[in-house]
Order: sequence, then structure tokens, then C-alpha cells
Amino acid sequence: MAFQPGQSGNPGGRPKASARVRDAAREHTERALQVLVEIATEGESEAARVAAANAILDRGYGKPSQPVDGDGEGGAIPTSMTVQFIRPGPPPDEG
Repeated sequence: MAFQPGQSGNPGGRPKASARVRDAAREHTERALQVLVEIATEGESEAARVAAANAILDRGYGKPSQPVDGDGEGGAIPTSMTVQFIRPGPPPDEG
């Protein structure tokens, strides 16, 4: 089904359930952060401590930006485009 200009693909908006889930999760933010800190400082495995520390930093400062480059060293992304114009002409001889 094609939408007309100005017509929403989701006229009902975001489902109410997702807002309820978000709000319920936010009620536990402080305790969840405490758990992450406990794991980061006292976790039994290094992997768990690193994952918890990353989660804390991501929530406090946002995820680090991921630069996009072409050569892995910050260089430009090589781009090119070839355009070929074909003019209609007489049909080839069928002879």
C-alpha cells in the first residue's frame, strides 16, 4: 500500500505498551546502575567487569562515535561514478 504525501505510515503512533515498558524500566535505573558498579568492581570474571564498565560509561557519556573512513586510517572514502549516455539511433543493419 502506497502512502499519499503527508500521510503517516503509523497513524496510531507508538504503541502505548512500549511507553509503559520504558517507564517501568526507568524506575529501576538507579538499582541497575548499582548492580553494574558491583559487577565492574567485584565481578568474578574479567569479561563481566569489562562489560559492566562499558555499560556504565555508555550510559554516562553515550557510546563513542564511530568515524567512517575509507582506508581505516581516517582517510577519505573513495567514490566515483561513471555515467554513460546512450542516444537512440537507427537500428543496426539486419543484412
